[in-house]
Amino acid sequence: MENQKLPEAIVHVLDQVKAVFSEEPKLYETFRNCYTNTWNTAVRKREDHTSYIVTGDIPAMWLRDSAASLRPYLIPAREDEEIADILVGTVRRQFQYICIDPYANAFNEEPNGNCWEQDETEMNDWLWERKYEVDSLCYPIQFAWLIWKNTGRTDLFDAVFERGVRKILEVFRTEQYHEEKSGYRFIRRNTYYTDTLSRDGKGALVKSGIGMTWSGFRPSDDACTYGYLVPSNMFAVVVLGYLEEIAGQVLKDRALAEEARKLKDEIYEGIENYAITVKEEYGEVYAYEVDGYGQFYLMDDANVPSLLSMDYLGYRGRSRRVAENTRRLILSEANPFYYKGKRGAGIGSPHTRVNYIWHIALCMQGLTAKTRAEKKAMIDLAASTDGGKGLMHEGFDAEDDTRYTRPWFAWANAMFSELVLDYCGVK
Repeated sequence: MENQKLPEAIVHVLDQVKAVFSEEPKLYETFRNCYTNTWNTAVRKREDHTSYIVTGDIPAMWLRDSAASLRPYLIPAREDEEIADILVGTVRRQFQYICIDPYANAFNEEPNGNCWEQDETEMNDWLWERKYEVDSLCYPIQFAWLIWKNTGRTDLFDAVFERGVRKILEVFRTEQYHEEKSGYRFIRRNTYYTDTLSRDGKGALVKSGIGMTWSGFRPSDDACTYGYLVPSNMFAVVVLGYLEEIAGQVLKDRALAEEARKLKDEIYEGIENYAITVKEEYGEVYAYEVDGYGQFYLMDDANVPSLLSMDYLGYRGRSRRVAENTRRLILSEANPFYYKGKRGAGIGSPHTRVNYIWHIALCMQGLTAKTRAEKKAMIDLAASTDGGKGLMHEGFDAEDDTRYTRPWFAWANAMFSELVLDYCGVK
């Protein structure tokens, strides 16, 4: 799409980036492709003043992906009310969905019964998939808070939002005692073990009452090995802080603010008391998953929330050293999903093939880098491994980036856009 067909506020952002990369036109073109792609292809404005956001080459709306894909448009939304309306409309639809079923991760545009598989769980016609993921309930709160902070809009904090956040709190509380209190089950027949839950759909046994809240699946949509997914609990701590602020300052609901604060503190204590272990050569580190009984999984996955994304999300543990040790571990081959090849090095995912690096992880490495030089190195690496397509992908072969998964993946394009904007000082 030509510049004049885009909102002027988006064109203004493009011009700012173009000025920074005036001597690197190919890099700018990659940014332009990625930044405009979601706006031009994934956004569907609805008559009910909500927005339906497809994830890319799958025609469903993920609670996570829809928020992450639109995050770079917070910047032009400050000066363009129509862009802000799209973002607010996305939050409205997200919370409508959460009120339908807070355990679902992806939804249809209409109640048409479309779905990924005929899973054994409590499905209805709105649900594309019902994999319960803690981060799916975190992203809409984070996005709503970001819209408020960037645009000043508070009309999104309506009755549906309030009803939705109360459902989120109820689910998080229930899943602190998954074994005793949860009725959630998920079984997918004739598939990989990563696509279903063990023990007749209940998932691996976890110790209840340790503070953290249980997740059936990771943000990759793969099943958790151990039910306390540490990065997602970190994300929950941050967004419960946002909810506390929204409840106190906008909704003027002291009880809701106090409930969010209390749960935030419990989950934080659970992380700091149960999620830290010792790894030879690295010292104390955060595990990716734990069960509360002493079992843990040392790894990181490309999908966000990840351990790599701690600083990006805003999680602050008791010890900065533990976070730094963890970063060193996950950006090394001590992480079983860190790959190196002729085309680059970075974190992949068990969700895709061995030796496939994810653009999301490269961009997150750049977004959380301490130096401008490392940020630029990650921009260059991501742009040079696009398989010649001028867009980001899900994963690419570390030996040959023309072998990749998902030709159209809005989240990856958004992450690259966000990294470039960060590098250019457009926050």
